[in-house]
Amino acid sequence: MADTLAGHARPRSAGFADLRRAVEALLPLIEAEADAAEAQSHQSDRVVTALREAGLYSMLLPRALGGGELPFAEAMEIIARLAWADASAGWCSMVAGVMSASLGAFVSEEGARIVYGQGPDVTVAGNGVPRGYARRVPGGYMIRGHWAYGSGIHHAEWVHSGCFVTDDAGKPRHNAEGVPEIILAHHPKASIVLKGNWDVLGLRATGSFDYTLKEPELFVPEALCYSFDGARVQRGGPQYQIGLVGLTSWGHTSWALGVGRRALDELARLARERADVFGKLTDSPSFRKSFAEAEAKFRAASAFVRESWGDLADTIARGDAPSVTQIALIRLAMRHIHDALSEVTTFAHRTARGASLRAGTLQRCYRDAHAGTQHLLLADEIAMECGRVLMGATGPGASWTMFGVKG
Repeated sequence: MADTLAGHARPRSAGFADLRRAVEALLPLIEAEADAAEAQSHQSDRVVTALREAGLYSMLLPRALGGGELPFAEAMEIIARLAWADASAGWCSMVAGVMSASLGAFVSEEGARIVYGQGPDVTVAGNGVPRGYARRVPGGYMIRGHWAYGSGIHHAEWVHSGCFVTDDAGKPRHNAEGVPEIILAHHPKASIVLKGNWDVLGLRATGSFDYTLKEPELFVPEALCYSFDGARVQRGGPQYQIGLVGLTSWGHTSWALGVGRRALDELARLARERADVFGKLTDSPSFRKSFAEAEAKFRAASAFVRESWGDLADTIARGDAPSVTQIALIRLAMRHIHDALSEVTTFAHRTARGASLRAGTLQRCYRDAHAGTQHLLLADEIAMECGRVLMGATGPGASWTMFGVKG
């Protein structure tokens, strides 16, 4: 995996160098714990403790709160490497990164003191997609609801939950443009109940349990809430202006880079080492050609990722705001790398001559890849919006929301 963005080579930060060394040192532990983590449906205490102590969960937290504030292009390589070792460990790490970057950058000063007052080693999980409801009351909101896919929530101290804002009668409120008002409410892990229902095909060790509140309603101070779309940056450098739309694109893209690379690496290893009645796969000219095509497909998708994120990083470094087209490109690159991921892991599964029928790294790559591609942010509707932007079919002042483009 290249250590520099294609066409955008720049010096790496000292923080990146330290974290990369920490990741390499932790890879044997992560791989050794992967099977046990799958069996218990969440990450092992040993891996979580090691990643937290190495600063990997707080690498995107703003420096003002004690975090690493690592540039996104560098953090992308870190997550990809973790996902290479184990997709579930990489997934939980990217979730921790997205959560700490967004909460750390967007929450109020009072909220930051509440969550990070004792230091940066705080893990946040939950689901920001609005599945709950928030009724405004003096000083904050009363929230209620049931949420799904709380990746990493077993080890979290805080939970963030997306909620539609309602009036006193429970009717959803809309802004002046007719769009439903949505907030992200942050509350202690002790306020929820996990449903223990994470029995799935892939990403089994992410512990992405459904959850609900212990009480019918929970008061969340306004200081711990902010808008789902268009939250203002309260602290941190200019990179946080990409908002939650950009942060989530960073996370899922980073993860896919690592899982796809591991699947191809593992298939190559099997092809070199394993033989059956037809010999080794490396002896087959047709397999060699197909493998080369799979490599080309995944490397091309990876190059698109690095090109689009490199261009975005250059814009931010100049002090300019990202354009609607640049956000469209990183979102399209996210979708494209997942399409390539699906194709190359399917190729690996089908050509491994039964190797991935049994438990092992290649089977886990296949299962995890096809769990990751189910995410809502990879929906065709978002790709359609990317096409609308790239065709110049949006109006002046158009802007991205999580699920589409306004204007």
